[in-house]
Amino acid sequence: MLRKLGLGLAAGIAALTMATTATATAAPETDPAPAPAAQTVLHYDDSQAAEFKDAVAAGVKVWNDNLENVQLEKAASGEQAEIQIIADDGWPRAELGPVRPGGSATVWFGRQAVTEGYDTTRIAAHELGHSLGLPDMKPGPCSSLMSGSTAGVDCTNPQPNAEERAEVEANYGSGMAGSTPFSGRIVVDRP
Repeated sequence: MLRKLGLGLAAGIAALTMATTATATAAPETDPAPAPAAQTVLHYDDSQAAEFKDAVAAGVKVWNDNLENVQLEKAASGEQAEIQIIADDGWPRAELGPVRPGGSATVWFGRQAVTEGYDTTRIAAHELGHSLGLPDMKPGPCSSLMSGSTAGVDCTNPQPNAEERAEVEANYGSGMAGSTPFSGRIVVDRP
């Protein structure tokens, strides 16, 4: 009987060891990783941007390199674009956003500022900033993209500063959940 008890005890210890080992090697339960914020994609149409298509592409790249919540993509032929870019002979101007997917805003890339010597990439980035919901910050230093023409013709900085980037990120929140309403007011960048 002692032998039977010993065998039973040994089997019990072995079963307990296996259960403990299995529990220790099982993958620990973890909370699922939070889902990344949905990114808002806005399409632009530069088919009427004439000689400023390269400047527009450079301005788009500036914003895409600086933002996480929103990205600008060139609209495919026949695809609806939220941002229309049109070259004309006046001063650069734009409808104040933030434009939302399915919405509509226009940027006029005015040749008058280019004729006076203003940097085309800075103009493009500045005007796109209006579409993303940034007002002018005039007068202002060259370090502020939204200071526009008040920074002078020697200013070629196309980069938004930290406050400008943060405001656009907040405008778009988690994807379309941003709370800033679309203005639609036309902002003219004449000095």
